[in-house]
Amino acid sequence: MNKKTTVNRWSTASLPYLFITPALLMIASFLFYPIANVFYYSFQTYNMSKPYYNGFAGLQNFVKVFTDDPMFYSSLWISVKWVFVQVCLQLVFGLLVALLLNQSFRVRWLFRTAAFLPWAISGVIASLIWSNMLNENIGIINHLLMAAGLIHNKIAWTANVHTVFGSVVIAEFWRGLPFFSITLLASLQTIPGELYESAKVDGAGRWKSFTHVTLPYLKNTIILTTLLRTAWEFNNIDLIFNLTGGGPAHATTTLTLYVAQLAVKSGDFGYGSAITVVTFCLLLIFSVVYLKISRFGKDDSQ
Repeated sequence: MNKKTTVNRWSTASLPYLFITPALLMIASFLFYPIANVFYYSFQTYNMSKPYYNGFAGLQNFVKVFTDDPMFYSSLWISVKWVFVQVCLQLVFGLLVALLLNQSFRVRWLFRTAAFLPWAISGVIASLIWSNMLNENIGIINHLLMAAGLIHNKIAWTANVHTVFGSVVIAEFWRGLPFFSITLLASLQTIPGELYESAKVDGAGRWKSFTHVTLPYLKNTIILTTLLRTAWEFNNIDLIFNLTGGGPAHATTTLTLYVAQLAVKSGDFGYGSAITVVTFCLLLIFSVVYLKISRFGKDDSQ
């Protein structure tokens, strides 16, 4: 009797673990194994074009990253500039769009659909759309600017080193704006209306209601979405690759694109993995410091 009771208790206690085992195996297979694999290859000389040199390299790849690769610093700087501009633009304009769509007006559903549409388009299709719009000969942007008298000659936006970065920034801004609009609009709709009524009774205008009610409520959402967007934009590759391929003259070669060129195009998986590990560590340090400084999840009123 006692043995049977013990077996039943053991079965009941282990049942939840049996249910989550498939999910844990999936996470281990598709998340932790690839990460561990990249760390492993970062300490190897593994070049598909030079298999006779493959073998353990120790810290050699990491030494090369920091001391003998100017392209690493160049692509890192472009990545930082790219992420900063993208996240700032998308956050500010995403907040403005969310505030607008949170108001009651006729055909609001139509504006919400239009605002969210770029988010539903894949990166390849978005690249094709902007590739045509930015085209020197058939692109509508050149035609509109010439019709408005702002330019007198057609510009090859993605082939000119002075205009390529701004062109890609605008294309990605168009695609990424709905992310902030959707998440901030969802948070705005959770703010109790009584808070605005109380602020109005106390004589607060629109600006004071925004800074003392809206922004404090959106704080954690802004911190989290900004962090997520930073990581996504840092690893962004599809739109940049399809529009410019990193050129001209490496003007749009971000760190992620540089790794892709090393590993996929040149077959140098060992060195590409080392740069990936460095990128991973940089993002991890940034995330920890950012969450610490921004006091994510903490009540500032305490």
